Amino acid sequence: MTEVLEQETKGTQAHTAKYTRNNPYISRVLYNELLTSADSEKETRHIELSLEDGMTYTPGDAVAIIPENRAEAVAETLAALGFKGDERVLDHYKVEIGLEEAIRTRLGIGKLARGSLNQFAKLAPENEKLKALTGPEHKAQAEEYCWGREFVDLALDFPGVVTDPQQLFHVLQRLTPRMYSIASSQALHKDNVQTTVRVVRYDSHGRHRQGVASGQLGDRAATGTTLPIFLHSNNNFRLPEDTNAPVIMIGPGTGIAPFRAFLEERQATGQKGQNWLFFGEQRQASDFLYKDQFLAMVKDGVLTHLDTAFSRDQQKKVYVQDRMREKATELYKWLQRGAYFYVCGDASRMAKDVETALLDTIAKGSNGTLDFAAEYLSAMKKQKRYQRDVY
Repeated sequence: MTEVLEQETKGTQAHTAKYTRNNPYISRVLYNELLTSADSEKETRHIELSLEDGMTYTPGDAVAIIPENRAEAVAETLAALGFKGDERVLDHYKVEIGLEEAIRTRLGIGKLARGSLNQFAKLAPENEKLKALTGPEHKAQAEEYCWGREFVDLALDFPGVVTDPQQLFHVLQRLTPRMYSIASSQALHKDNVQTTVRVVRYDSHGRHRQGVASGQLGDRAATGTTLPIFLHSNNNFRLPEDTNAPVIMIGPGTGIAPFRAFLEERQATGQKGQNWLFFGEQRQASDFLYKDQFLAMVKDGVLTHLDTAFSRDQQKKVYVQDRMREKATELYKWLQRGAYFYVCGDASRMAKDVETALLDTIAKGSNGTLDFAAEYLSAMKKQKRYQRDVY
């Protein structure tokens, strides 16, 4: 019997692992719902995707979605380059395909990277304007030029530089999968995977822009459509092995996704550890993601504490780190009881501000110094009690 179980386990792992970036599973969109209300400044969606029997994930993992560039962006790029789209090219694996398909499914024509600018400039070494945007000494100018621009802008600003469609494979980066934190527990949702996506839309340099993957999920991924996906394991972001350990989760915005998965998992499997969630967004009325579910978890005792920070609901902006400082005494008691501390979301500012607030909390709660707090936090990291999934 043990041998049979081992074989079944190995089979399941192989089944999950067989779907990769180069061999994705063609998943069906089961559900695509707007979580934010119409008057929100943000467009955040809840998406559910079908899985084949045997595909498994753990809370903390990510679902990778392989996007396509939208038809309008492809057409604009072809026009800017002066190509028709039926030209033949060899893709990254030396497979011959049409140029339109290559730009739509293989090449990153979205946000302009400095590396692409440098490669593009190599095609026109005599162009003084391009020369002024390349090289280490012109890094600042290059970054300023790239900001808010896409490849189509570069092709329009410097026409005729690309003379052979094949050159695009040296200039442009590959169109890469986008990783989204999984927002569900498979203990509750056996045959699907769920995620939370902020759709990126903005205007810059006289053009309307949108995120490559998030725009597709916002506009072209209605229920019943298909998307190539695979599951991505993240062993550095896991619930405690001790199911009685308390858990503190800081998840503003779409950073809430893995913590919905954590809470569903603890609820579905009957874990006894206490749970404390900090969630932040702009406005309670329009941006309280998964509000009903979280309030029900509070009522059921799954969520011991739910602290929210809606930054725009009062004159002075309030963020999750402010709520942490308000609850510093209780937070430190939880840490002293062995609580695990998790952060998910924006790396550039939020995660740093949360870590500063955590250090302040430890120093205040222990009547110690910031040096003591830093040592305490270092010990938590070694014990894997401080885990971050930031981007």
